[in-house]
Amino acid sequence: MPALIISCLALLFVLWLLGEPYLIERKRQRIRARPFPAAWRDILKRRVPYVRAMPVDLQLQLKQHIQVFLAEKAFIGCDGLEMTDDIRVTIAAQACLLILNRPRDYYPNLRQILVYPGSFVVERAHTDGIGVAHHARQVLSGESWSEGQVILSWHDTLEGAAIPNDGQNVVIHEFAHQLDQETGIANGAPVLARRDHYRRWSRVLGAEFRLLQRRTALGVDTLFSDYGATDPAEFFAVISEVFFEQPQRMAAEHPALYDELTRLYRLDPLSW
Repeated sequence: MPALIISCLALLFVLWLLGEPYLIERKRQRIRARPFPAAWRDILKRRVPYVRAMPVDLQLQLKQHIQVFLAEKAFIGCDGLEMTDDIRVTIAAQACLLILNRPRDYYPNLRQILVYPGSFVVERAHTDGIGVAHHARQVLSGESWSEGQVILSWHDTLEGAAIPNDGQNVVIHEFAHQLDQETGIANGAPVLARRDHYRRWSRVLGAEFRLLQRRTALGVDTLFSDYGATDPAEFFAVISEVFFEQPQRMAAEHPALYDELTRLYRLDPLSW
């Protein structure tokens, strides 16, 4: 009898595992079917001018993604910041740009978005090559953690949304890291549509990353921020910002790289 009970419980657990994705998607369908709140529409108009340039079908998809994102993710105000729909919708709109036309996972590892009024300070500890421990303070506008959190400066979020064509957007940057971290530690290789795409991705992005490093070392101005030369993960986040905000220049100056990002994001901002 105990063996039979254990077998039944195991079967129920397997059925639950198989049925959970279906139940989650059913719930999301109901959320997407709701009317988009008028107050949220007003926030998009005021805070995220980028949305107005998008095709109507993508605007509708973005609004549906925002609804699901806000229903599933917790927003926490830090350092005295009171959380409002103004903050939540502005951040969600930019975060959901990266998942348009892609499988609807809604950043499965992400649980919380922590928002500070402005830049925030973090403590960094590292050990050098001879075993000496060092501690440093860094002032940041955003950070993405693989443990399920994104941290953002509201001031920098507003600035990034208000100027949609300068190639700098902290929300896009940090949520690109979230995509990258879906496979574990961020390494500049997010989940691609097919396994055979990785060879081309590695070849194109590797060449472009090394080019940016050389130009940065020589002090040559480039389309991409020098921060992108730090490592492959930061390079991917930086080029994602430029892809969405300066597609004309990126397609003209780095066509192979632009092509890789159109495949990844399944979007072509040049057509907007």
